[in-house]
Amino acid sequence: MKRFPLIKPLLVTAMLLTGAAQAATDARQALSASPVDDIVARYPAMMSQGIREGLKRSGQLPPMVADTIGNVVSNSFSAADIERQIITDLQKQLTDAQLGAVQDWYETPVGRKISAAEIAASEPSAWQQIQGRAPDLNSKYKGTRKAEMFDRFDRASRATESAVDTTIAVQLGLATAMAAFSRDSENYDQLRQRIEGQRSLLTGVVGQQVYDSYLYTYENIGAQEMDLYLGFLESPAGAAFSKVVTNSIQQAITDPIESIGKQMSRFLSPESPGGQ
Repeated sequence: MKRFPLIKPLLVTAMLLTGAAQAATDARQALSASPVDDIVARYPAMMSQGIREGLKRSGQLPPMVADTIGNVVSNSFSAADIERQIITDLQKQLTDAQLGAVQDWYETPVGRKISAAEIAASEPSAWQQIQGRAPDLNSKYKGTRKAEMFDRFDRASRATESAVDTTIAVQLGLATAMAAFSRDSENYDQLRQRIEGQRSLLTGVVGQQVYDSYLYTYENIGAQEMDLYLGFLESPAGAAFSKVVTNSIQQAITDPIESIGKQMSRFLSPESPGGQ
């Protein structure tokens, strides 16, 4: 798995350094054994591409402005920073035994197979394939054990819940930027209330997308192998690992997006020096 350089603390006592270095090593090893570091490496490109294309399709912004926002987004995210955040949180919230259990599971044959499938599905180009194959895969797996296992997978991985929270945060940040073009623009609190009001509808839409991705990603994973994976996700170590990784990534994505939205709002506003 691909690793990124990590910043190490310099001014600590020898005793603390020994303990912190061992914990960092354990967290890095667990993360490296999992597919998370490879997936995180694709996040900046995925975010930039998705936001750029979404803004262009909405027709609310000129293509050049959409490209500008996409570039700003791309430059505002760092895979290495996201990975550092994940490792820091893993060190704080998981025990050495839990980190060891995570590493051990991902180094099993089934763990390696799952990792390879998830990494392949995280490629930005894979989304078109997921969308294109969704009708056939939905029909193929209707009523099967794999389809029945989705709810269990979704609960254990918090996939839909996390995706909805992240989508709302991204929409809010971008809506703040686009509001600069409207004389009757809403303020931040109004935007938040309006977008939060769409959560129920968004959950249905995102839930279907997560299901489509689930069928595509794990198409070559047998039911018995999937059951082993779910057992890991539901174990104390797997549940803790998934929760920390999900929360860390969500924070690493949503914090810059809100800041980007406010920055772009000031830059694009016709009343601002940058918008004239």
